[in-house]
Amino acid sequence: MNNPTEHERFYEMIERTEGPSLIAYWIDGEAASEYDEGTREYGWHSHARGQFFCVESGLVHVRTSRGSWLLPPHRAGWMPPGEEHTVSISGPMTGWGIFVTPPECGCLPPEPCVVGVNELMRALVRRASSWAWETQLDESQERICSVLMEEICRAQREPLHLPMPLDRRALRIAFALLERPEDNRGLEEWAAWAGLSPRSLSRLFRSETALSFAQWRQLARLSRGLERLADGQPVSAVADALGYASVSAFVAMFRRSFGQPPAKYFAAQAT
Repeated sequence: MNNPTEHERFYEMIERTEGPSLIAYWIDGEAASEYDEGTREYGWHSHARGQFFCVESGLVHVRTSRGSWLLPPHRAGWMPPGEEHTVSISGPMTGWGIFVTPPECGCLPPEPCVVGVNELMRALVRRASSWAWETQLDESQERICSVLMEEICRAQREPLHLPMPLDRRALRIAFALLERPEDNRGLEEWAAWAGLSPRSLSRLFRSETALSFAQWRQLARLSRGLERLADGQPVSAVADALGYASVSAFVAMFRRSFGQPPAKYFAAQAT
């Protein structure tokens, strides 16, 4: 029998509830090569530990019994222990996160959600990932884990849970809109493109995402806009890339969603 790979040993470790209460990981550089080709699908599964994960590049589509949603880059997803889910990863993925034993999850939501992250979390996970293989942590490591868990428990939930339709035709439209957010075709044109009637497309989005087609597209654009802004692109370039007629129209949409313009929002996220 072949010896288990490093990835297999890691997955075995995170499914144990004994040992360190927190196991951190970091995927970038060579470690990301496993995720670089095409779209990878991971069928229905769950973890013994809760998972908190942040995507810095790539698209992650998650499906649970509560719905189907897309995790935007530069935001973190929370998956409680034992929550059945599937994962689809598109494009080269880099990211980081932690697996937490059930007793440590008491301060975290009982359902999957999207939360904000900050640079302190990022730095603490980077440090903790360096001792991911330890079976027992020393006092200094335990203190770092405690600070990290405190930051995660305080993280603000984000209105960026982008629900994805389940119907294959509506899902095809959803992914096309994510790939080309500047495409301003209306519901009737998109319905014809996917071989649906406008009424059927409207019904599918409402029944499977709890949003109208227009509401879903605006949320998708906001998700893409946040990704570009977090990468340092100017507001004018982001507004143009998302298909807005003017910078002021994009800023107004952003303010309605977050209560403040992009510059103030990102300044607050950095504190």
